[in-house]
Amino acid sequence: MTFKYDQTSLKTLVLGLLLLFCSVTTAFSQQADTAINDLEFTEIKEEVPVKDSITATVVVAAKDSLKGKDGLLAKDASTVAPAQEEKQGLTGIFIAGFIGGLAALLMPCIFPMLPLTVSFFTKGSQTKGKAVSRAAFYGLSIIVIYVVLGLLVTVIFGADALNSLSTNGIFNFLFFILLLIFAVSFLGAFEITLPSSWVNKMDANSDKGGLAGLFFMAGTLALVSFSCTGPIIGTLLVQAATSGALLGPAIGMFGFSFALAIPFALFALFPSWLSALPKSGGWLNSVKVVLGFLELALAMKFLSNVDLAYHWNWFDREVFLVLWIVIFGLMGLYLLGKLKFSHDSPVNFISVPRLMISVVVLSFTVYMIPGLWGAPLKSISAFLPPQATQDFDLYTPTLTGGSTSSNVKHEEGPHKYADIFHAPLNLNVFFDYAEGMAYAKKVNKPVMIDFTGHACVNCRKMEANVWPDKAVYNRLSNDFVIIQLYVDDKTELEANEKFTSTFSGKAVNTIGNKWSDFQAAKFNSNSQPYYVLLGHDEKLLVQPTGANYNAEEYLKFLNSGLNSFNE
Repeated sequence: MTFKYDQTSLKTLVLGLLLLFCSVTTAFSQQADTAINDLEFTEIKEEVPVKDSITATVVVAAKDSLKGKDGLLAKDASTVAPAQEEKQGLTGIFIAGFIGGLAALLMPCIFPMLPLTVSFFTKGSQTKGKAVSRAAFYGLSIIVIYVVLGLLVTVIFGADALNSLSTNGIFNFLFFILLLIFAVSFLGAFEITLPSSWVNKMDANSDKGGLAGLFFMAGTLALVSFSCTGPIIGTLLVQAATSGALLGPAIGMFGFSFALAIPFALFALFPSWLSALPKSGGWLNSVKVVLGFLELALAMKFLSNVDLAYHWNWFDREVFLVLWIVIFGLMGLYLLGKLKFSHDSPVNFISVPRLMISVVVLSFTVYMIPGLWGAPLKSISAFLPPQATQDFDLYTPTLTGGSTSSNVKHEEGPHKYADIFHAPLNLNVFFDYAEGMAYAKKVNKPVMIDFTGHACVNCRKMEANVWPDKAVYNRLSNDFVIIQLYVDDKTELEANEKFTSTFSGKAVNTIGNKWSDFQAAKFNSNSQPYYVLLGHDEKLLVQPTGANYNAEEYLKFLNSGLNSFNE
């Protein structure tokens, strides 16, 4: 095997590192938490008919129960954090879009057009300043076109629909199919193209002079390159929409188009840089194939969300890991030239950068293998199904003193819903609020409500990275009664448990509806994870908190609640 370094290899190295560590985690690294289905926040009123014991607690004693020891409403505890989380979420969406735009630049449909388009601006303008201004307007037109696309997604679906996408089983399954199609397209099975009449009409309008012609040139680029950029845009819009952020799709498209537009302005300003660009070739198709593998891995997450929400039990943690191990293993072999597709050029040698990328990919593959025996895999724990879904787990017993059961049998008997939910780390967890509160009073311990969700990546990260900390685990297992309430579960309630929410006025038919309505009505929050420490009087012991990956700070939160309860 001959090793050779060249300029193309350098580009491949940069791309590979960006894609491996950013593209896979792009969708799930957003700090926006799981959103609640179909909630509208309205004023709580006291004089209403009550059909459910929990609703009665929420409605009749709402104002009192929302007050903590300092007389602060729970609203005060939850309005600042969600605003900060939404800001972080939009920042993550922008970064994701920007990375997607950089990846799109190296697609076979765009990269060869870069020098041609810039040369048009420089040769067709009398002065350098005019060339730069025209290129800048061209780039601005690209941004406008894609941002409008993002806004259309918000307008068409609406804010409420966007909030429900992340937990809706049908949408998650459709997203899985969509990303699967994108992956197969990038792997070379077919190309996703728009009708040629659209392209021809846009190209004809681009022949017009002035700014209108430049705008239509940008539109032509968007249409012609759709076969390459479509899967990237589609994936970005799916992730932005399911983040629950109203402006998510528009912000994502702004980041994408901004990265796409920058080179045109820069190369128009510095035309000599064009000579430094690597020549087009087979390496561009390799970029598409790598993206195809990443799209395929990302699609698995959406399928896992559906499986968890509907309790199909087809897609447990070890099944998910096996699929990711195979996908990234094949990607590593592809980078080494051991796997070829129909559109690939012959690989006569393996460059050093390409070898380095394959080492990283294959190392990541090997890293995941111990997870088949229960290793926590903390760096990717947020993406994986819960540890409790693993059939063969050698890790959890090290925390629980040797117990291997995913649903520990306690002296108080089986908990309600224990047959469909899994207690993380074999903790003694209740899944029903009334049952958990009754037990807390019996054993004289404070309550920790954990509002969580099957599709909540931050919840899984907390359970895998913070809760196993020895001090945190000891506090949770010995000093608190934990009540986990899943806000996105699709299990139907019994007929006598269904009711119409006095808070939102909507029908509550599933377990997820019940607890999401409860969280919104009583704590004025709709983000997960959301940890609430209560006394037996159902009043706040301390201000609730969301995800906090610092184990020491999270322990301080627990200790402050325990101290308040003991006082």
